Amino acid sequence: MEKPVHEIASDPRNPASGVNQARVRDHNERLVLSLIQRHGGLPGSDIARRSGLSPQTVSVILRGLERDGFVVKGEPQRGRVGKPSVPMTLAPDGVLSIGLKIGRRSAELALMDFLGQVRSARQVTYVLPLPDTVFGFLREGLTAFSALLSAVQRRRILGIGIAAPFELWNWHDSLGARQEDMAVWRDLSFAAKIAEFSDLPVHLENDATAACRAEHVFGLGQTLGDFGYFFVGSFVGGGIVLNRSVYQGQGGNGGAFGSLPLTAPGGGRKQLIDMASIYLLEARLRDLGHDPDRLWHMPQDWSGFDAALTEWITDSARALAQAIVAVEAVIDFTDFVIDGAVPDDVRERLVNQVRNFVAREDLRGLTQPQVHSGTVGVNARAIGAAAVPIYAQFLLNSHAAWV
Repeated sequence: MEKPVHEIASDPRNPASGVNQARVRDHNERLVLSLIQRHGGLPGSDIARRSGLSPQTVSVILRGLERDGFVVKGEPQRGRVGKPSVPMTLAPDGVLSIGLKIGRRSAELALMDFLGQVRSARQVTYVLPLPDTVFGFLREGLTAFSALLSAVQRRRILGIGIAAPFELWNWHDSLGARQEDMAVWRDLSFAAKIAEFSDLPVHLENDATAACRAEHVFGLGQTLGDFGYFFVGSFVGGGIVLNRSVYQGQGGNGGAFGSLPLTAPGGGRKQLIDMASIYLLEARLRDLGHDPDRLWHMPQDWSGFDAALTEWITDSARALAQAIVAVEAVIDFTDFVIDGAVPDDVRERLVNQVRNFVAREDLRGLTQPQVHSGTVGVNARAIGAAAVPIYAQFLLNSHAAWV
């Protein structure tokens, strides 16, 4: 499967199109936009203080960004000595982005604005993630989203971010698929396939990394520093936030916690992916005569799965606790976040059990890890995917120097 693509289309005839602002890729402008994104509305004086830029430089940047439609003035802040300060906020329609999550049992599509608000979302479920199904869903979704937008808004779409498991073809056994069915993904070019029906630039990211990015940008990452992240999907995966930035690794697969080797309950070794993934719950439900298709449908309703669900939560929590201790020994995180494609109550039960199992682990020489529930939820991968084009063109990936 190809690695991330970051080509940017341009049209110099339309300086306010949103997609085509080469000037916005300037470091100082990214810094100003990143501060506003991170902290909400800020007056120019606060931006200058936080960024180290001169007030005059900040003023020039803000005027340009406001002219181009990327920031807007907020309500004046009164009650201080002197003139009221006017905070600048991101313009919701300043940029729009598309996020596609390709999962083993379902695909999700989201239209997201500059504030991280999902304007519209769609989902499809399937037995196998085959290209014709996935890209047909994307094509139909782009048409549907376009119908919701004005011509100006359509010009503000930056691109398509795709969150997908790397080497999807290698998981045919766990999917119950034939190897030859999944092999079609091996040499498939996402950019070329999408170019058949869209000229939007394409950005590819590992699905769990994308979920981690969503939590970092729009969730607990706004208050936590560095953290380890687990997303419990059809297959469990992970992500890393280091120096207040999502760390992708040399091959774009940083935080591949699903591949961690762990001790299985009956002895021997297994990877985390084979101990804490929803596909295992799916198999248990099928063995008990339940229809597991409900696991993948929205809104989620997992009622009636009590016996199998309780066992799965216990087994998954035990494995996740082992994984947390292993990661803690390498990176010395204080915080870990667990989210997933699960109902909120199931996530809370899982996180509570993980905390209990972590407390029983041998933590000699390690910092006591704090385990948090994720806040973005089931759509984290699609939201994180939609954030990738925005980061590629408008924001800084690292906040270490200025938070």
